[in-house]
Amino acid sequence: MISSQDFHQLKYRTLKHFWGYDQFRDSQEEIINSVLNEKDTLVLLPTGAGKSLCYQLPALLKEGVCIVISPLLALMKDQVNQLKFRGIEAEYLSSELDEFDAEVIYNRCKDGLTKLLYISPERLTNTQFLQNIEETQMSFIAVDEAHCISEWGQDFRPSYQNIKEFRRNNPEIHCLALTATATPKVLEEIKSKLELRKPEVFQKSFKRENIKIYTEEVSDKFQRVYTILKYTQDSGIVYVRSRKEAELLTEFLHNNQLKHVDFFHAGLTTKEKNIKQQIWNNSNSNVLISTNAFGMGIDKDNVRFVIHYSPSPSLENYYQEIGRAGRDGKKSFAFLLWNQQEILNFDQILKNQIPNKVEFLKIVTYLYSIFQVAENELPEKVFQLNTTGIQNFTRLSKAKIKNVLNFLHNQEIIYYNDNKSLSSLQLLMQADEIDQLPHKDSYFIELLLRTVSGITTHKVMFSEQNVSNKIGVSVHLIKERLKELQQKNYVEYVDGALSSVKFLKPRDERIINSAYWKLFEHIQKTKIQKWEEMKFYIENNDYCKMKLILSYFGEKNSKNCGQCSVCEKNKRSIFGKNVSAQIIKLLTKKPATIEELSVQLSYQSKESILENLIFLLDSGKIKMLNFRTYALNHE
Repeated sequence: MISSQDFHQLKYRTLKHFWGYDQFRDSQEEIINSVLNEKDTLVLLPTGAGKSLCYQLPALLKEGVCIVISPLLALMKDQVNQLKFRGIEAEYLSSELDEFDAEVIYNRCKDGLTKLLYISPERLTNTQFLQNIEETQMSFIAVDEAHCISEWGQDFRPSYQNIKEFRRNNPEIHCLALTATATPKVLEEIKSKLELRKPEVFQKSFKRENIKIYTEEVSDKFQRVYTILKYTQDSGIVYVRSRKEAELLTEFLHNNQLKHVDFFHAGLTTKEKNIKQQIWNNSNSNVLISTNAFGMGIDKDNVRFVIHYSPSPSLENYYQEIGRAGRDGKKSFAFLLWNQQEILNFDQILKNQIPNKVEFLKIVTYLYSIFQVAENELPEKVFQLNTTGIQNFTRLSKAKIKNVLNFLHNQEIIYYNDNKSLSSLQLLMQADEIDQLPHKDSYFIELLLRTVSGITTHKVMFSEQNVSNKIGVSVHLIKERLKELQQKNYVEYVDGALSSVKFLKPRDERIINSAYWKLFEHIQKTKIQKWEEMKFYIENNDYCKMKLILSYFGEKNSKNCGQCSVCEKNKRSIFGKNVSAQIIKLLTKKPATIEELSVQLSYQSKESILENLIFLLDSGKIKMLNFRTYALNHE
């Protein structure tokens, strides 16, 4: 039996060996001890407090495999890649893996080689999973993003209800539930719906003393982002709403000689994403302009600022995103840029992307019809999906179609892939049958067999570009030939550059008409409510910004932060002279605009600077060179 002293040292050796840290952060060690002592544990730690370490480290110290339940495939992949990079045995199971790949993973778990197995909550009802897990030693269950179990959480996933039944069938296995954003109501729901037994609860305040929050009404946002970035040599993130915005803003900044900026969104290939993320991760000054596709699993301490080019859809999202700044505890900034017109536009966009019941059913029915899926049928293959085709048939907006497809994907009714990825290929015939095909087909299949190994036994991910480089035929021609072979049923081919869909549950009209529609409707109503709360936060100029966030998350008696845009406005009169002196000091070096002064004065609000400029103009200490630029008056 290992002594408690030895065990204590083993914890620290493991932390140092795999993560390179000498000390645990905040309450990490107490949480890990609770897990190692086999107690049910509930953890509410804000983004950046190192939640994942709380289950990853004990998983290495305990016998068996830790089952990590996570709602997002991208998050699972990200975590598994990071763990493998550290030399830790981890795997994930998802609907995109075929049986061959899944079998390999199950065998590694049974042999005790894999320490962490990431799964979606839907997998807990999968027969193959349940049969294999019976033969596997489990250490404990970690429920990540546990707020998904709550109907009042921003990412409600009914499949999280499956965890309760799974635990009842494995009563000896204890559970660790983790979330970064949960109101008191949601926390209570997590406890009851996961049936946590006398849980140890670890809850850290949402207050981030080192982050200065600014909300600013701005008409020319491109110019404002440029002004902020021009005077900083630090690493940061700019969150935008769309892929197009990310690319256009990057182009604008490049044209204005800001070269340390790049864009990041879900439309990039995995390879492109990895390269961009790696450059940013290893840099002290690079800035990524990104949609919310970027951020999950970020492990970068020195992000000095986060700029929201547009408001987030909810306070939960917003808090999580600004929490990516200043993880090293040093002074950092969070900017939220907004204007009244944009808020009205978002109100409209939100209404326009929510279909009524008839429209919802029209989209779902078309999806089954186009791929000829009969009632109670579940086809095996992956289908290429043309969203323009759905648009033309249903006469509905792309936003409504995307909303429904994402809902069906989140509920694991379908697996909807809208990202660029590798293509997949599998030969649907025996090798000895190839000779009997027309020469044109047999010759091309032989070429494929020589360039893409493994396609005779299972589905293989591959790149058409690599095949093109090897056989000297254009990518376009290769895709055309593969489509022809697919139509003849010789191969199964999915073009990774296009959207695709795989059905995960048999077609059931009755459930779609009632339960799924009701759930969809509920999620849309919650979405609207969350946006209304976010709007109040943006537009309100009377209450401290950090205090509003804390109050939303149930911390009622908090003090003003003293440093956000509202607090600064309230104490402006006290520090007016100080600001005037700083303005004169800056103008001694060179003339400047209000925007430039604002950034150089630690993002002092423009109203404060304007008041001081008027005072300095009146006293003749400065002058205006033109309607925007101010300079010292040497007369």
